[in-house]
Amino acid sequence: MSQSSMAAVGTQVRQGYATDSTVVTDAAEVQAVLDTINDADCRAILDVTGDEVLSTKEISELCDIPLSTTYRKLDCLTDVGLLEETISIRRTGKHTSEYYTRVADVMMSVNATDGLSVTISYSAPPN
Repeated sequence: MSQSSMAAVGTQVRQGYATDSTVVTDAAEVQAVLDTINDADCRAILDVTGDEVLSTKEISELCDIPLSTTYRKLDCLTDVGLLEETISIRRTGKHTSEYYTRVADVMMSVNATDGLSVTISYSAPPN
């Protein structure tokens, strides 16, 4: 996704969850979303982070994916706006990134005027 589009998606997701969905129309950005959800490891990560907030290590173990691969997949998922990253502040000073699925639904549309688009609908964060 382009930096401006990623910022727009990220802003919509992070500002109090006021936006219910985002429509992606740029061909490269649509392809990035489709490539990400076509990846079996990414789908597994979305599945395990659907109900709870998990650390990278927890995701790696639950999905049986090597830690280095998990980091790459998490980057892809957050870049396209399907996963949300939070920071857990620890008293020890060792802060940890944690992730949860922010997407509720991804819908692809083909239109003669606008071409291919993807609508990403968001859900409330887990408690």
